[in-house]
Amino acid sequence: MDILRFTTAGSVDDGKSTLIGRLLYDSKSIFEDQLAAVEESSKRRGDAVVNLALLTDGLKAEREQGITIDVAYRYFATPRRKFIIADTPGHIQYTRNMVTGASTANLAIILVDARKGVIEQTKRHSFIADLLRIQHVVVAVNKMDLVDYDQVVYDRIVEEYKAFASRLDNLVEITTIPISALNGDNVVDKSDRMPWYQGPSLLYHLETVYVGGEHNHVDARFPVQWVIRPLSNEWHDFRGYAGRVAGGVFKPGDDVTVLPSGFATKVKEVYADGQTLPEAFAPQSVTLTLATEIDISRGDMIVKANNPPEVTQDIEAMICWFSQTPMAERGKYILRHTTRETQAIIKDVRYLVDINTLHKVTGSQSCAMNDIACVSLRTATPLIADSYQRNRITGSFVLIHPGTNETVAAGMIR
Repeated sequence: MDILRFTTAGSVDDGKSTLIGRLLYDSKSIFEDQLAAVEESSKRRGDAVVNLALLTDGLKAEREQGITIDVAYRYFATPRRKFIIADTPGHIQYTRNMVTGASTANLAIILVDARKGVIEQTKRHSFIADLLRIQHVVVAVNKMDLVDYDQVVYDRIVEEYKAFASRLDNLVEITTIPISALNGDNVVDKSDRMPWYQGPSLLYHLETVYVGGEHNHVDARFPVQWVIRPLSNEWHDFRGYAGRVAGGVFKPGDDVTVLPSGFATKVKEVYADGQTLPEAFAPQSVTLTLATEIDISRGDMIVKANNPPEVTQDIEAMICWFSQTPMAERGKYILRHTTRETQAIIKDVRYLVDINTLHKVTGSQSCAMNDIACVSLRTATPLIADSYQRNRITGSFVLIHPGTNETVAAGMIR
């Protein structure tokens, strides 16, 4: 079975944790002792019903306030597919957590409270999903039970959301589903209370949405993580290069180039789990051996010569600032990109993005926590990179504060 990674996003009290709890509960994916513990906690808190949100809200502060603070990952499976869920916070001050949880997602569920409609946080999370190139978005109009399952309310929200989404440039598939996470309407099973809705339930859509074509199988990219030299009698002369294929396909006999040195050679063998493979493709973790002895180390990249990445020290990128400490003007940071690490300086802040209007705000040379900005950087050594739109792995990076080792920003190369 394949794996679908999806994230939930929405404003405070839109029901993200309750929705995940309902998915786990109705799909029979929780153990009896877990359910008993949630029932006991709900009774102790004085809740009128079993609070399924407690299945994901594990922090004491989350349970006290009834909000999500940290990213919570949950795993479950159905006969059709395995799932990894990232339950992300809704507060504005936790935007960085939403970016972290959504960075590896194939699909985003954006919850909208049927009573409130499309609000600032809905737009913020949609913009982040667009920025992170999430190609499948489900707009779940929640709490339909509180508006008497009114189709007019649902249609108005869908029209308002699609009007906003039309200004974004990457959301290629938008699916809208009216649900009630509290009562389970259209979450796992179709609801009899909304006969006017003819679409699938949320779980059926998650089971059947196609995400297999999201990896770049055209541009061959293999960042080297480790050089394997066993020095044993069995593997006396073995020299392999271990890593994860970031794009394209590698086969024995392929002509390849090692960057940044530029030396050309051929792929000799492809190994995984001690066995030879006929080919390797993203996102497999394999070991390559080459026909020529070349000095290769961690941070180098093996590519095919017909479609090489850009090797540059000057990059322009969109970043989300994570740190409570604002960006220093012309600040110097450590940049980590694939398996490569180098020093970098922020030369210029081109503009900040106003999430509500999508307008570009110029004139600032700093970023505060949760700001999203377009910046230009200069690195001490060349990066071997693609645009984030072309390859999410070779087009992304993080910035590290050299003094505290804090991750201060995540970036998407333009």
